[in-house]
Parts: sequence; structure tokens; C-alpha cells
Amino acid sequence: MSITKESELIGMKKISEVVGTTLKLMREYAKVGMSTKELDEYGGEILKRYGAKSAPYKTYGFPGYSCISINKEAAHGIPSNKKILKEGDLINIDVSAELNGFWSDNGGSFVLGKDIHNHQPLVDASKNILRKAINNIKGGVRISEIGYLIETEAKKSGFKVIKNLAGHGVGRSLHEAPENILNYRVKSNRERFKKNTTVAIETFISTNSTVAVELNDGWTLVGNKGGYVTQHEQTILVTDKYPVILTESNDIWN
Repeated sequence: MSITKESELIGMKKISEVVGTTLKLMREYAKVGMSTKELDEYGGEILKRYGAKSAPYKTYGFPGYSCISINKEAAHGIPSNKKILKEGDLINIDVSAELNGFWSDNGGSFVLGKDIHNHQPLVDASKNILRKAINNIKGGVRISEIGYLIETEAKKSGFKVIKNLAGHGVGRSLHEAPENILNYRVKSNRERFKKNTTVAIETFISTNSTVAVELNDGWTLVGNKGGYVTQHEQTILVTDKYPVILTESNDIWN
């Protein structure tokens, strides 16, 4: 959305702090032996305390308050009593919500406990690439150039990007223009970031796959060539200098 008055910025800051705090607390709450359903319900209670509504549930009827993807699930994992967290699991939590007509979105991948499966390099690459991408965004910068940066940095780290998942505009709804802030460059895309707009920037960095495909449950996405995918996401306000990271309360870079 385009921020045109102070009340809109206040609204976006408020919901962004809510989803950022919820993500941080969910990450800290995750323990070996816990089901992803229990973790999701914990996050749902936090959102309710703030008076916020789960965006995927409200928008799409998603069966959970947040998307929790484990190991080879790339995105949109459904919380379940049957999915029990284990030492060394690669976990992604994506929290988005609405409050007073404003919407914000954030997410992060992390390793639970000891990194016995060596997932940390993939997690670190995703985090660092997101930070670098955001540092290079300002009004007038081409969206395709940020995609080029993300893919180039992924290759430098020995990884790939998922090409059919993308960042997006956010604010008055969960997904709005610009719709496709991709993790690679589409040369024909002449669109530029606009000053005073709010967008969700997210990295999808992978070991093997370049496309996410949907499972039979109608939600869960996995890589087309297997392997693992990490995602990190912040909602930002584009300025003519360094962006304002609205969801910084999530501490995904710490």
C-alpha cells in the first residue's frame, strides 16, 4: 500500500510489531517433542491477545493460524498434531495477520536445537541475502535488480532460489501490488519500488529445487527436485534511503 498519512503508518507499525513479536515468541516456544499444532495454537493465542486476526485463515481459509513448514516442506505447511518436532529439524514459521484494516507479513527459518543435519549454512544464507536485498531497496530501484541480487548471492553460497514464490505488496490486504517480487531477475519487468509503499520482501533459498509444487493436501509446497528450502521475510516501508523494517521485532537476524 501507499502510505499517505501518519495514521496509516501508525496502523502498519502496530500490526507489523504484532506479527514480528508473534514470530519471535513462537520460535522461542518451539521445543523437541511438541507438535506443530501446539506451536500454532500458541501463536494464535498471541494474535488474539493483540486483537489481530490470522491473515491466511481470514483470506484463504487456511487450516491454522500460521504456516509451519518442517524439513522438506518448502512453504504453507499445515499445523498438525501428527507432526512432532525433533532435534535438528529445519523449521519455517510464517506469520501474517490483520489488525484495524492493516495487514503485515513476516517469516523465518531456523534449526531446532543442535544442527545435526547441517542445515545452518542454508538458514544463514537466506538470512544474509534478505538483509542484503533490503539494504539495496529504495524508491526508484528496479524490482528485477533485487531479484538478480538474491539469485546471484544464492549462487555464491552454493544454493539455488525458488522461482515461483515471491515477495509482494502488503498493507490493505495480504497480497497486493507489486505482486511478484521474485528471487531472480525477469529482464522484461520494468517495475520499480515506489517511495512510501509497504512491501513484504522474502527470500526462498534452496539446496536442490527451483520450483515449489503443491502436495495433495492443497496447501503444502515442496521442492520439485527435493532437498531443503529456507525462507526469511520482513515487511518494510520503502523510502528514498534505507527502508524502515516494520517487522524488526521478530529478531530473525539475531
